[in-house]
Amino acid sequence: MRQRTALVIGGGIGGLTAALALDRRGWSVTVLERTAGPAPALASGRRAQTARPARSGAGIGLAPNAQRALDTLGLGDAVRAMAAWQGAGELRLPGGRRLARTDNAAAVRRFGGPVMVAHRAELLALLAGRLPDGALRTGSAAELVDPGEQGPGGRPARVRIAAAADRATGTDGATATDGTAATEEGAGVPASADEELAADLVVGADGIHSAVRRAVFPGHPEPRYAGFTAWRFVVPAPDRPCTAHETWGPGGLWGTVPLPDGRIYAYATAAVPPGGRAADDERAELLRRFGTWHRPVPDLIAAADPATVLRNDVRTAAAPPPAFHRGRVALLGDAVHPMTPNLGQGGCQAIEDAVVLAQLAAPDADLAAALAEFTRQRLPRTMDVVRRAERIGRLTTWRSRPACALRAVLMAATARLTPDLALRALDGIADWRPEGPTYAAGTRGTRTAAQPKEHE
Repeated sequence: MRQRTALVIGGGIGGLTAALALDRRGWSVTVLERTAGPAPALASGRRAQTARPARSGAGIGLAPNAQRALDTLGLGDAVRAMAAWQGAGELRLPGGRRLARTDNAAAVRRFGGPVMVAHRAELLALLAGRLPDGALRTGSAAELVDPGEQGPGGRPARVRIAAAADRATGTDGATATDGTAATEEGAGVPASADEELAADLVVGADGIHSAVRRAVFPGHPEPRYAGFTAWRFVVPAPDRPCTAHETWGPGGLWGTVPLPDGRIYAYATAAVPPGGRAADDERAELLRRFGTWHRPVPDLIAAADPATVLRNDVRTAAAPPPAFHRGRVALLGDAVHPMTPNLGQGGCQAIEDAVVLAQLAAPDADLAAALAEFTRQRLPRTMDVVRRAERIGRLTTWRSRPACALRAVLMAATARLTPDLALRALDGIADWRPEGPTYAAGTRGTRTAAQPKEHE
């Protein structure tokens, strides 16, 4: 039987996961990533999984649903080893008052595993390092020329690749989980000249501003501004112990999350007009907005290098797409269901998409039926997550003092009456399980997310 070929457009988390999952299913896979950057760690194959990320960048939450999806690719243990076990989390007010508290023991009971946080660049390096040599081509700006035609004798999909070795800027965005290129830490095999490739399957994983989405659904509305902007950065841990927390204030919030290597991932959002930039630098903007909030917020801002603070407008899907596929093209992640970060599910849903797509697209499967089933399974689930995340995002934009005071009273009262308030938002999401066994089901005999060491 001829080996089927797949081209994955986009070397972010969703794209790399899809490439790895399809490779494990017997496909010949090539990842086309438009950015080009120095990071020989990725080009050196399996050594990439130990690459150390730069101080810049951001963290990514990995809820149990994403961990179980990665289990099916043999990556669960490696991901858990590099991710932080969040022992406790708090919801606070800017003055420091605690409204609610939860911990990962409750997440294990509720969802079968903890919520963990990793540095995004480390996860990208891990995924890229498990691909076959030469499968990742950077500096390759890919354009979908023809989505192809399904069915016996149907024409293949075609992609044009323009060499773009001089494009060194990433596409990392607050909701563009799939757009954070693997080249944050490295480069694969650069394209040297324009060319055109044909494939049995094209996976559009090119992020929130997806050109693949526009090509297959030209009339579909672009993602819309969600009403707030996000800042993110990673800094060394402060001298004082730091508990994971999210603090809600008028028109915005602050989040602090310890990473496993002692650093801190910090994020913030504010209800501001889109397209804005600080007149001086984004660290100064954060100090103006959050510098009087409880510790360690001002300490973390002061420790940040202004050059490493990321600022991105947050966008969300304006409407459900007609489908997640057309012809021989499948869309996944932010390319098809961009969402606000309020549930921490942007990357998790992209990972789910990738694993489900590969499970359906067996080497001998009817591709038309597989892609139709991919849409049937993923469209309603992901759009439900989009809507739920957006509802929470709107709550964070409340500005008036009476409204914020009422919000605080309701949240505190609910937390007293219903423990683990924050976890309830993930019901029906974080408890998702892929087909097939996972490490968390005890198939490897190793320490798992469902049985962390401190709870054994």
